Amino acid sequence: MLSKSSNVMTRVEPFIKEQAETVLNQLGISMSTAMNIYLRQIALHKKIPFEMALPCNEPTSLLSLTDGEFNMLIEKAVKSYESGKCVSLSEFKSELKKEALL
Repeated sequence: MLSKSSNVMTRVEPFIKEQAETVLNQLGISMSTAMNIYLRQIALHKKIPFEMALPCNEPTSLLSLTDGEFNMLIEKAVKSYESGKCVSLSEFKSELKKEALL
């Protein structure tokens, strides 16, 4: 006779667990249900159900951006300008020089 369930035990940082539980509660599902969904997706697709990649620290070329990525950058710049987070060109150049010296 096969067991109807099996235990999976893992250690996670308390803060991460709390954040995840907050989201799961808002979705109306338990941690157990979320883990069951995650493991089922791995079994079904034979891979982790999301992309795993190292962050890219290379400068982005304008030509390499999709229209959506370009539009997101423009929207971010407009919001930054509207919220007063922008600096003058001379301040910007000064900051670039400081970073180049690091």
